[in-house]
Amino acid sequence: MPARIENYALIGDCESAALVDNRGSIDWLCWPNFASEACFAALLGTQNNGYWWIRPDDGEWTTTRRYRDHTLILETTFQHAEGEFRLIDFMPIRERHSDVVRVVEGLEGNVRLRMDLALRFDYGRTVPWVTRLQDGVRAVAGPNLTTLHASVPVHGENLTTVAEFNVRKGDRIWFTLTYGESHDPDPDPIDAEQALKDAEQFWSSWAGRLQYEGNHRNIVERSLIALKAMTFRPTGGVVAAMTTSLPEFIGGVRNWDYRYCWLRDTTFTLLALTAGGYYEEAGAWQDWLLRALAGSPDQVQIMYGLRGERQLVEWEANWLPGYENSSPVRIGNAASGQVQLDIYGEVLDCFFHAQRSMGRHSEQDFRILVLLLEHLETIWTEPDEGIWETRGGPQQFTYSKMMAWVAFDRAVKLAENLSYRAPLDKWKQIRDQIHQQVCHRAFNKKKGCFVQSYGSDQLDAALLLMPQVGFLPGSDHRVRATVEAIERELMPDGFVLRYDTSKVNDGLPPGEGVFLACSFWMVSSLKAIGRESDARKLFERLLTLCNDLGFLSEEYDPKHRRLVGNFPQAFSHISLVVAANDLERRDESSSRCPDTPSTSSTAAPSSQTLSS
Repeated sequence: MPARIENYALIGDCESAALVDNRGSIDWLCWPNFASEACFAALLGTQNNGYWWIRPDDGEWTTTRRYRDHTLILETTFQHAEGEFRLIDFMPIRERHSDVVRVVEGLEGNVRLRMDLALRFDYGRTVPWVTRLQDGVRAVAGPNLTTLHASVPVHGENLTTVAEFNVRKGDRIWFTLTYGESHDPDPDPIDAEQALKDAEQFWSSWAGRLQYEGNHRNIVERSLIALKAMTFRPTGGVVAAMTTSLPEFIGGVRNWDYRYCWLRDTTFTLLALTAGGYYEEAGAWQDWLLRALAGSPDQVQIMYGLRGERQLVEWEANWLPGYENSSPVRIGNAASGQVQLDIYGEVLDCFFHAQRSMGRHSEQDFRILVLLLEHLETIWTEPDEGIWETRGGPQQFTYSKMMAWVAFDRAVKLAENLSYRAPLDKWKQIRDQIHQQVCHRAFNKKKGCFVQSYGSDQLDAALLLMPQVGFLPGSDHRVRATVEAIERELMPDGFVLRYDTSKVNDGLPPGEGVFLACSFWMVSSLKAIGRESDARKLFERLLTLCNDLGFLSEEYDPKHRRLVGNFPQAFSHISLVVAANDLERRDESSSRCPDTPSTSSTAAPSSQTLSS
């Protein structure tokens, strides 16, 4: 059985990433990038589906773990009856090839260790052809090649590469695993010790740029390091998670592939990065967005691949039983073909905040936004699948309409602020029309609050963003009533559900955990309605859900007290960072609200443009 989700740690090279459990086993790694086929897939099956484990050869042991300060270098310390040793795991920032480096450091005594390496390409299905190298092995399966180099002898055993060795105080034993293309020459071996020094310097330098000086610096830093690790450096795209099909409910079917880039995340991602002072990454993310949007406005998707790919065909890996038998294991994501009106608001809001916080703008790129608005004019009245990608059929979702309002509102503000040519009167008219319609049709007089969709009596946590995007202020009695209704009905265990899956037909069986991003939205909303003390208490409770290394998944199961859903989840960490920054604001405004001043202490050069 794989470990509990919260028992995993992340290592990565800003193009791919691996999950290491607290026993020293790497159970998930997709090579050569986040969305590639996994060569270690024990996370979604068994050890027969690929893993890499270093541990004592016999007896019992305990472990503690930490990251080296301000880095993504994992240190797991093993305590055994015969002694103590440290396992150092990391992925060097990629140059030509991708590597995983594991260093064993003897601390006390003399411990007999065992290393098992079982490569299984094609998501845990294909056993490679393995041949011997002078100091390791070479494994090939179709286009995939890996080379293992080690400072101790290795041998084959039951389709697994094994090493058995002793480690004494002061010993340093290393293993390097490198990915390459099978038609190319073998990658050159790397120097494990030099790679360690370089990785520490890279991450320490990057973390040292953090501008946040509030009360939660450590967890904000860790969240932004996770976000950096899930950024595909060649293009700037940020993946929602580096895993697929970790279940939202153990044993359930709500298992999705999150190794793609969602437009839904655009504004919050940009705000999290700029608030931390990471303007280069924020600019790269916005440039990725601009390239993804290229083409006909009626073909804009809700998500794209790492490079902006559009074809994300969903299929099932039926040879994998799924995490704790939660099947199916899905590869690809059919929601990429859905219509979601909220993405237009996200895109325009992102461009608005990029201009406000970084001075990044050009009228040429504004023309692309004009085309998007022209298309939105023709479709905003139509039903859609909504932010939560429901599979129960289109509806007139309140949040979708609200974000359509955001699209026209930000377009007006951009055009006015920058003196760009635009049909301002028409945009203002549509903006006002949407606002009036939402206030009339989405407000349930019987419940006394806004509801999930027109004519519904169900709530939706996405409505917590109403004051944050500036649709209505937190002082409005309708906003307060909506926030407090969600607090009553969607927080049965003190954290926020997206909606009640037992009452809403979303095309799937009911049951999922509380949604962590929504819970952080509640923090900002409570502050917006004047309940700052309650907001701070909720934020502190949410921090207790982080695992021992500071990571969060998409959801949390209060009944079984465990993280569920894909892990680590960028949206959870982004929302954490935004909420932490909102708590530092002296008034009740949100960092996302367009009528509040930017808190960035250092702006990017105003000469930058989106097309540079």
